[in-house]
This record gives sequence, structure tokens and C-alpha cells, in this order.
Amino acid sequence: MSSTPPIEEEIKIPCESPDAVRAALDRLGARCTARSRREVNVLFDTAAGAIAAAGRALRLRQVDGRWILTLKGPAIWRGPVKIREELETSVGDGDTFSTILDRLGFRPVIRYEKDRETWRLGTAEIVIDHTPMGDFVEIEGPHESLAGLTTNLGLDPARAVRASYVSLWAQYRRQHPELDLPRDMTFDT
Repeated sequence: MSSTPPIEEEIKIPCESPDAVRAALDRLGARCTARSRREVNVLFDTAAGAIAAAGRALRLRQVDGRWILTLKGPAIWRGPVKIREELETSVGDGDTFSTILDRLGFRPVIRYEKDRETWRLGTAEIVIDHTPMGDFVEIEGPHESLAGLTTNLGLDPARAVRASYVSLWAQYRRQHPELDLPRDMTFDT
């Protein structure tokens, strides 16, 4: 049973004005497919950190009462665009599945939350993420079109970040020691 694995191609850019991005999406004829909703994500790894060391991520996400398990492969970069394998499947009971992962030797490493709004424009999916450290726009689609779409949304592709939300949160915590922020990126901080 061989098939081509699904590939994620995306660009992530900090965003000072989500309303301006929404207005640009409207002008371009994009369609909002999901209004803002809370996502709770937990990354799992072995005690030795083998998954992260291999450049992979194992995530269990809860959104809209659903659970989704994701395995992301190592990233390669084409300029500001991250390209990686992404395998996802629904999970019926996230709490039980977390226990199964624990019994298999995987531990929760970090929890992070974001409020995500999703738009669709042609083959591209555009999300506006509100996080405890600020707002970001992620655009996923064919890598050849991402820089142009980014510009059409009023964003600068040169400002794209390569870091994950987890890495960005660690950096934010280091830059703001006066806030005494927790390891997990949650809105109750």
C-alpha cells in the first residue's frame, strides 16, 4: 500500500493588523471557512527527545470538540517557505489516546494554544492565528504562489519566520523575563 505522502508548503509571517489582512482577503474574493476558534495543541516526544532531534513533530490537537493527531516530517526550506510531510488523522478520544502515547513512552513536552480563523482562496489556505505573544498569518499552498499571495495580503515575505510557535514562544519568554511566563503557551497566563 504505497501512496505519495501529503506535503505541507507554508509561510508564516507576524501580523500587526489582522483586520487589514481580512480586508485584503475580502478584496481578493477569499472565503472564510472557519471563524476564530480555540485550538489546544500538545507536542509529544520521548524522554530523550528523539522526535524533535529528528526534526519531526508529533502533535495532538483539540479543536471544535474534535481531536486530530499529526506527524510532521523534517522541514526543508525554499526561501521563506517551509516544506514538509504532514500526516493527520482523527482520534475519537484524545484523553485515552494521550494515555496510549504515555504507555508507549511518549510524554507531553509542551502545550500551546491559539485562536485560529481559516480562509480559502483558490488552492491556498490562509489562517490568521491569535496567540498569547501576538498575531501571525500562515499561508499554505503551492510554494510558487506563496510569496505573491503574501504580498497581495499586504504582508512582507521578507518578514517570514522559520521558527515554530513553540520556538517563538521560548524566544518570547527569553526576551520578556519580567513577565515570568510559563513554559506552556496558553491564554490563561
